Amino acid sequence: MNMKAREQIKSLLAAKNIKMKELCLLLSEKMGKNYSSNNLSNKLIRGSITYNEVLLIADILGYKITFVDTEEI
Repeated sequence: MNMKAREQIKSLLAAKNIKMKELCLLLSEKMGKNYSSNNLSNKLIRGSITYNEVLLIADILGYKITFVDTEEI
């Protein structure tokens, strides 16, 4: 099942019982720039979130991103 970044991040937030607003505060602290819930939601809806932002979100939520060779599956 292919989930878009938006659905995956929302699912991970729910699993960790963290609200989008809390995530934005943590992102703001780590990135040194202001992230609002609207800003992040819009990036997720438009698909304009950067890979570095996704990596940081994963780290904040206690996950790591791995690549799996699909030719071996």
